[in-house]
Amino acid sequence: MASVGFIGLGTMGAGMARRLVDAGHDVVVWNRSRGATEPLAAAGARVADSAQEALQTGLAFSMLADDDAALTVFSDEVLASAVGATHVNMATVSMDTARTLDAKHRAAGVGYVASPVLGRPHLAASGQLNIVAAGPSADIERARPFLDMLGKKVWSVGDQPERANLVKIAVNYNLIHTLQALAESVTMVERGNVSGDTFVEILTDTAYTGSAYGGYGPMIARRNYEPVGFTVALGLKDLGLAERAAVDTGTALPTGPALRSLFESALADEDLSKLDWSAVAEVTRRL
Repeated sequence: MASVGFIGLGTMGAGMARRLVDAGHDVVVWNRSRGATEPLAAAGARVADSAQEALQTGLAFSMLADDDAALTVFSDEVLASAVGATHVNMATVSMDTARTLDAKHRAAGVGYVASPVLGRPHLAASGQLNIVAAGPSADIERARPFLDMLGKKVWSVGDQPERANLVKIAVNYNLIHTLQALAESVTMVERGNVSGDTFVEILTDTAYTGSAYGGYGPMIARRNYEPVGFTVALGLKDLGLAERAAVDTGTALPTGPALRSLFESALADEDLSKLDWSAVAEVTRRL
């Protein structure tokens, strides 16, 4: 049994932390709102009073909401208290923030690995996530037994943490296009008096057999956008990360402005904004 920290217990983080607890590890959890720690405490986790305490286990994982949260929680003061520890950041953050966090950790003598995950929250609890990791090889290897427990496959993409975040950002940009392609195709067949469900069944039985089409296709065809796995606001945030990464890498995104307009419209709609990000399809249906 190993002691590890877990910082950030949203839907995804809670599922990953619970998997480590269920595997018999001594998991020290911390969340900015303490209520999220209660189910994990009931399952056997120890609740830390601060992020420092979780990081001082020597190996800590985090899943925080965005750049600001990561930069705020992992302050110079927090890092200074954990010399020799390794922090594995599993959230989707910008390349700029990845570089900043890497520099701050190195200056404090704390190892830093960027290790964003691919998959919806229900896969976290069953260890079926895909994980992209980048950072010093020794730190990745230190974390690998736990990464292997949390995911079905781990891809190492180099020693610069920002590379893992770039891969995750690019994957999410593809997913955003998938949602829009489904929205347009399903709307087109519906207006030709063909069942959207039938179309998605045909589509996913032949050319598009992946989980994105198989998962989001039926949601869009049936207009069933709950339970919410990923919000419209987070989708727009990830689109923004892709736009920033494009500037960073000198890449043109011709479809980016159209996608931003659709997400902004969905977020401005009181009903759609509360649903899963695949509900952005309803903007196309209304056009």
